[in-house]
Amino acid sequence: MGRSVNILGEEEIALVRESSLLVGRTLAEVARHIAPGASTADLDRIAEEFIRDHGAVPGFKGLYGCPSTLLISVDHEVVHGLPGERVLEDGSVASIDCGVLMNGFYGDSAYTFRIGEVKPEVRALLDVTKECLERGIAAAADGNRTGDIGHAIQSHAESKGYSVVRELVGHGVGRKLHEAPEVPNYGRRGHGVKLGNGLVIAIEPMINMGRKEVRQLDDGWTIVTEDGLPSAHFEHTVVVRPGGAEVLSTFSFIEEALNAVEHG
Repeated sequence: MGRSVNILGEEEIALVRESSLLVGRTLAEVARHIAPGASTADLDRIAEEFIRDHGAVPGFKGLYGCPSTLLISVDHEVVHGLPGERVLEDGSVASIDCGVLMNGFYGDSAYTFRIGEVKPEVRALLDVTKECLERGIAAAADGNRTGDIGHAIQSHAESKGYSVVRELVGHGVGRKLHEAPEVPNYGRRGHGVKLGNGLVIAIEPMINMGRKEVRQLDDGWTIVTEDGLPSAHFEHTVVVRPGGAEVLSTFSFIEEALNAVEHG
């Protein structure tokens, strides 16, 4: 947390936006193939090919030893699930986190997908997690602090009866995937690192249906809820502006693809 934050110039912000929009298009390509019976390894392959075909490289693959392009976390898995031979089942949810590196700058975004018919209480968790992200973005205003973002997320989640993961946080984004500052999804108003115009951060609430406690599996990557109840995760890369953040990534491509599949 002691590292100084990097305020980006407008040309650099435009490059982060390009990378972030490619993440959105990549996740939309995944959305066209995500369904009961799809293997997570196949989705990972589709994403890597799409990113490379568009002149970029996967942002996660090789970073910290990550073996994959996507991190796919199913049901009670919170984040950092590794793709493999597992097949997605009807009624489950899958958080898919993706990063790309293009023109020297990273983009980072995540979306939790419904696989087939999902229980109403799980749909509600996803809806509230997305609302938490929107509230966090609105609080990412020039002159505010990271605690204002965390408070906005935490207060909304807990008001709906959910809990906020503490061990995993958002982060700065730029020439590195993870830069200062850390952006917790909980906190107190007026506390934390001060936000300045041009600061690019990833805001990524991870909200649990049950208790907040999590643990790591023996694979050294996958984080799961301690109580085995579902978790949801949505993430945008944003730039701090006066009055609230400007979103550099997008869910619109994803949701257009999902609508097209649904209405076939």
